[in-house]
Amino acid sequence: MDSPNQETADLEFVMGVAGGFWRSRALFSGVELGLFTMLATGPATLDEIAGKLGLHARAAADFLDALTALDLLERRDGRYANAPAAARLLDQNGEGYVGGFLTFMGRALYPAWGRLTDLLKSGSLQEGFDSFGEFYRDLDRVRGFMNAMDSASAVVTAYLVERVDWSGHRDVVDLGGARGNLAGSLARAHEHLRTACFDMPPLRPLFDEHMAALGTADRTTFHGGDFLTDALPEADAYIFGHVLHDWDEESRVTLVTRAFEALRPGGELLVYDELIDDDRTGPAHSLLMSLNMKLVRSGAAEYTFADAKRWLGDAGYTEITVERITATERLIRARKPAAA
Repeated sequence: MDSPNQETADLEFVMGVAGGFWRSRALFSGVELGLFTMLATGPATLDEIAGKLGLHARAAADFLDALTALDLLERRDGRYANAPAAARLLDQNGEGYVGGFLTFMGRALYPAWGRLTDLLKSGSLQEGFDSFGEFYRDLDRVRGFMNAMDSASAVVTAYLVERVDWSGHRDVVDLGGARGNLAGSLARAHEHLRTACFDMPPLRPLFDEHMAALGTADRTTFHGGDFLTDALPEADAYIFGHVLHDWDEESRVTLVTRAFEALRPGGELLVYDELIDDDRTGPAHSLLMSLNMKLVRSGAAEYTFADAKRWLGDAGYTEITVERITATERLIRARKPAAA
């Protein structure tokens, strides 16, 4: 029989997991209200914050003090300020801003997770889209989605730009590269690269807009098409970033095979996603992300390196390796033999 102390610890653990949505919702609301961006200009009192953001007195103090207890805010002498993590990541005017993705989570993913039990019983899509063509018809909506995805991928983008040796490559194509953020970032950092973004034709205006903002309009090319059926632009390196998890296994096999066939001999394929450990014991975030993908897109899921290694090996790739980018993000690299 468990001791009273163990029973208490177990209860606290379970209730802590159960109350996780309280924390996330408080964070989402802080971002949506612009609280962290406002506090980037300097500390403010409760009344000043409530007045500027239109907060009701009944809830404002608990809200701000809860964010303080969560180490997102600091309070000194009755004035609130951003804690270091919030100052770095939640100020809309800062370079590390990830609030776009948090807003997307709060408005789209948070409601979808309320229907997890329905997914578990039906296996069916609960919130999202199965046709990218249909989704891309609303460019304002897509622009917000791209802002969210770029902010969520900022760490991975920095890793690929700074830590991967691109000296052996000349032409690099980001397949499913959206508005070209990674392709533009690579071109800006590595002058010898000719980069391109391949994605659905409706994204061309957002690509042009984003390349102008990055200053890479003359060095990064857009190719419109469907990477499951249309010819891929010739390259000596392809990238699938947060792409394979959008598709079922048959489509993943098709994608890596088509990339192999189009790659120049000796070329390389780079794939990054939130991989699940081969023994499926974690990471917890990746397993939950896999459920998230199933909620919002039919056939989607995260996968293991062993899965990917099988698809890549069957397609003909060699030198298949995996490396850690973050706690959950992994980069898979595979080579097309020079004699292939």
